[in-house]
Amino acid sequence: MTPLGPFDLANQNRYFNPWPTLPGDPRSVVLPFPVEGWSGSAAVVLRQADPDGEVAVRVVGTHPDEATAQALAAISLDVDGTAWPGIGDRTPLLGDLQRRYGFVRPAMFHSPYEAAAAFVIGHRISIVQTRRIRQRLAEQAGETIEVDGASFAAFPDPHALLAIDAVDGLAAVKTERLHGVAHAALDGLLDRQRLRSVPESQALAELRTIPGIGPFFAEAIHYRGVGVPTGVTHDPMSLEGVQRAFDLPVAPTAAEADRLTEAWQPLRMWAMVLLHMAVREEQGREGVRAGGARSATRPAPA
Repeated sequence: MTPLGPFDLANQNRYFNPWPTLPGDPRSVVLPFPVEGWSGSAAVVLRQADPDGEVAVRVVGTHPDEATAQALAAISLDVDGTAWPGIGDRTPLLGDLQRRYGFVRPAMFHSPYEAAAAFVIGHRISIVQTRRIRQRLAEQAGETIEVDGASFAAFPDPHALLAIDAVDGLAAVKTERLHGVAHAALDGLLDRQRLRSVPESQALAELRTIPGIGPFFAEAIHYRGVGVPTGVTHDPMSLEGVQRAFDLPVAPTAAEADRLTEAWQPLRMWAMVLLHMAVREEQGREGVRAGGARSATRPAPA
């Protein structure tokens, strides 16, 4: 497929996750995941020879059409990004960040289900710890897919997650909440296409009915799991980013942020993710200057 707007697969993988690559092929990425519908898993191999060029898509595993759509959504290739450079032209700070980060697009979770599970696991622990637990779950209870002699483990599907009684390194209450996420997925509450089709307020309200998912996590699942490019988050880091972008004396209220960031449509969430990256990078530099009191972090992993 041909990306609409700037897109560099290798650059994407530099700033997010990173996804694994095929042995001897650093221009590839491999996305292993349970396919929505929960009757099997797939590994989707993406490869781009040149920046902004065609992206080859190869599916190993079940339901190739559904898996392809899911993988493209996870890497924001299902969205027309031709308006992305123009948004930077209208807001100088965003334009500077676009050039600094190579017009990177947000990386999403493989599904709203995996997003919800990741946020439940990651509550009050580090990104590194969260990644380790997710990988351990994939290796112990997920489906392993062989691609060109290499093995890739997908996160457990909801059925497999419900069969897990305890997770090493995870509090019992989090395991219970993971079961709630699995039940929500099997009930269709976390279906990506359905969540995209209903009003934002309804989607967020429904996500908040899942045990352990409050307003902050509901927004995170909606925008980084469902992949809605027009939205705006209201956590402190997002509001700080809006303050910087518009050179405000203080952080805006949620309503003010909503109004100001309308200038970034139809890719407002892409801009918010870019601002998060810049704030995190600055926090990392401050941590180094402070002798490590605040550690450098990458964008929240998908």
